[in-house]
Amino acid sequence: MCRHVAYLGDPVAFGELVLAPEHSLSRQAWEPRTQSSGVVNADGFGVGWYAEGDPVPARYRRAVPVWADTSFTDLARVVRTGAFLAAVRGATRPGADGEAAAAPFGAGPWLFSHNGAVEGWPDATAPLAAALSPGEWLRLEARTDSAFLWALVLHRLRAGDPPEQALGDTVREAAGAAPASRLNLLLTDGTRIAATTWGNTLYSLTGPDRNGSPRTVVASEPYDDDPLWREVPDRTLLTATRTEVTLTPLKEPSL
Repeated sequence: MCRHVAYLGDPVAFGELVLAPEHSLSRQAWEPRTQSSGVVNADGFGVGWYAEGDPVPARYRRAVPVWADTSFTDLARVVRTGAFLAAVRGATRPGADGEAAAAPFGAGPWLFSHNGAVEGWPDATAPLAAALSPGEWLRLEARTDSAFLWALVLHRLRAGDPPEQALGDTVREAAGAAPASRLNLLLTDGTRIAATTWGNTLYSLTGPDRNGSPRTVVASEPYDDDPLWREVPDRTLLTATRTEVTLTPLKEPSL
């Protein structure tokens, strides 16, 4: 199923949000509060972050539960960043792709995560596969529904679509082909965030951090009890910067 979180703001040690809060992403790996399917996200985890002056993010991904990686605590304590995307994975089906199947997926400046499942993948989405070239299929990071969705989104981004259109059109096409799918997508380039709600929960938090600086967090569920958290309605496209969140309804696909 998965849980994910993205952050834009002043540089912080990403462990302050991923590990430290009472209901952090790490805890959501074994005790999510709002997850609609499954109860454990122990099939891997990952984090991607941006360093000052470098538009291409670094990624750290593992095929083990986040609590089983003792080195990650040190990494999360010392790496400071003004933008990151992190996720814990609950696999849709067993597979042998290892850490390659763990989000965030990435290419160029982009980081991507999928919270949900494509019902009937891959057969149900076969009509969508024609949009991808042989080269794009060869570059698929893993043999999973999430990696396939990322390939579709990336195809649109490289064609010049803005991120919100790339996510929205991909969700509508996937939902049209596989109507029972859960399609919460999360995308960032380190300066903006785009996300969708389609069958799972999503929340946003925008407001001053403890030093009074603007920040935005988008997450599957709140990691603390800050009253600034706002639930995003289902079937919604979210776009965000450090200072602003915009919500746009997603239309149902034409059947």
